[in-house]
Amino acid sequence: MASIKLTAGRIRDISHPPPGKQIYLWDSDAPGLGVRTTSRSKAFIFNSRVNDKQVRVAIGDVRTLDIDKARAEARRLQMLIDQGTDPRDHKAEQLARVTARKIDAKRQADAADLEAQRQAVTVRDAWQAYLVDRSHAWCDRYRFDHTNLAREGGEAKKRGKTLTNAGPLAPLMTMRLIEITAATLRTWLKSETAVRPTQARHAFGAFKTFLGWCEEQPSLQGIAEPAACEHRAVKELLPAKRAKDDVLQREQLPSWFAAVRRLDNPVIAAYLQTLLLTGARRNEIATLTWANVDFQWNSLTIRDKVEGERIIPLTPYVASLLSALPRRNEWVFSSPAAAAGYLQEPRIPHNRALTTAGLPALSLHGLRRSFGTLSEWVEMPVGIVAQIQGHKPSATAEKHYRRRPLDLLRQWHTNLEGWILEQAGIPQPTADRTEAPLRRVK
Repeated sequence: MASIKLTAGRIRDISHPPPGKQIYLWDSDAPGLGVRTTSRSKAFIFNSRVNDKQVRVAIGDVRTLDIDKARAEARRLQMLIDQGTDPRDHKAEQLARVTARKIDAKRQADAADLEAQRQAVTVRDAWQAYLVDRSHAWCDRYRFDHTNLAREGGEAKKRGKTLTNAGPLAPLMTMRLIEITAATLRTWLKSETAVRPTQARHAFGAFKTFLGWCEEQPSLQGIAEPAACEHRAVKELLPAKRAKDDVLQREQLPSWFAAVRRLDNPVIAAYLQTLLLTGARRNEIATLTWANVDFQWNSLTIRDKVEGERIIPLTPYVASLLSALPRRNEWVFSSPAAAAGYLQEPRIPHNRALTTAGLPALSLHGLRRSFGTLSEWVEMPVGIVAQIQGHKPSATAEKHYRRRPLDLLRQWHTNLEGWILEQAGIPQPTADRTEAPLRRVK
């Protein structure tokens, strides 16, 4: 190929050929360097051979690249060829490395942004996600308790002029999840146990379960200190767990029934008496529907948290209580003021009845405990008590070989109800059926 020493003037003087034609002018100073001119452009190019194959590489437009820089680039490309490297492959490798660096930089930036977002997550944000994720498996009461544990407080109470108190977990809710450490929990526990030790222990258990849930979520995993609740310095602040033993004694039955039956709200009065006389859990009775009350065959179908549901006898006195209740909706113990349509918080009137009767504190679960305790006065078999109350069988024979019919449960249950009413001085309604006499202790 003929060549001359390229200069800016010579390049400028090259005339543009007609469309479809090209003119090449090669440089004598830098072998392989040339200017390719078309009808619309002029550009520096490099032409050479690698492994007996022609290589042509575009260097740049003559308007943006001067001849000296073009020669330097041509010499660099020729050096690569002398080393056995195809300039095109070299350029592709460089481009790939640059692209990889950009991708890696973006990935690191994204990871940093994600970690910054993770570290900004508050305990309240995670707690709300926890409630949404798990509430389908919880009963209404359990959901209510978890909401109350974290409430901010300061709202007007439904009764009275005072404001609601903040829940025991409220101080933790405003913190970031990354700030939850053993030291943080120790400071929180020390403050809460000094004021409300029982609630603090309950809240700690719920929070420990919550942190376990966080560790199972990819977006929250590893933010809080995983073993914060297991630290010895934290556990030693927990108040001792004491089993409750509140129960109605035989001699307290007259006072309790008299005070409860005098309550202004007949639905609550019936609810409390039904709790005692069925031995059921508070929410099992609160959510009892009319569809699950069979007055014809004297049975109640109760939603059981262990077995799903269980059928127990509808004893004469309880039947009389239920039949007298208004049928305002699907719920037996209805409450027009409650959003759910059934009783939500009967503890206040119950506590008022206890005060009126001069009786010691007794929880609603204490009424369930009283059923089991009072059953011993009529020598009611333990297995029958467990089946009525919905307790898990405690022995192999009970678990696999005892499935007592409803009539057998009804005999003992009616007998116990009659004895309780007798101690309370209340006449028992006549049962629809004549039951076989059972031994009764007076």
